[in-house]
Amino acid sequence: MSSQGFMSKVAIPYAEALVESANNASALNEVNQDLSLISEILEESKELKTFFFNPLITTEVKKNVVNKLFADQVHSLVIRFLLVLIDRRRITLLDIIISKYLELVYQLQSIVVAEILTPIILTDIQQNELISKIKDITNSTTVKLVITIEPTLIAGFIVKIGSKTIDTSLYGRLKHIGAYLNSASNISI
Repeated sequence: MSSQGFMSKVAIPYAEALVESANNASALNEVNQDLSLISEILEESKELKTFFFNPLITTEVKKNVVNKLFADQVHSLVIRFLLVLIDRRRITLLDIIISKYLELVYQLQSIVVAEILTPIILTDIQQNELISKIKDITNSTTVKLVITIEPTLIAGFIVKIGSKTIDTSLYGRLKHIGAYLNSASNISI
């Protein structure tokens, strides 16, 4: 198993526990927003990420920083959760846990998350059309687009929904044709 796969496996029970606690406390939406905020802060502050990941810094110091940083900013449930992660030396998995947590919540709320790789920025009209098409394909009521600009794609785009991938890019079609030609040239007559 790859280290990413192992970390993902370790992260799932934590994400599940947080979903259950947030659901029981009727605080799913609030916890969603709080975790998105924390995720953004970690993304913007490499120093904070390095601080949390540093094994030489004691758990007490890390807990103090969490309390000072987030005490009035996020739900008490989230604070307690962060403190547990620090205690169990799992704070380094925070990014993966947040990602898994959001996946589980979207499933719970029957929200389909579609990852879009596109070479250009999509207009609101294009995004709404995509959402409408994905709703039809997945029979879901709510679709959340996660858009990543991928300049290497030539025309079209790639949609990833769970384990399914829809590749409409010219690059994808060329790759598909190349693979077909390679397999065809291996056939002996």
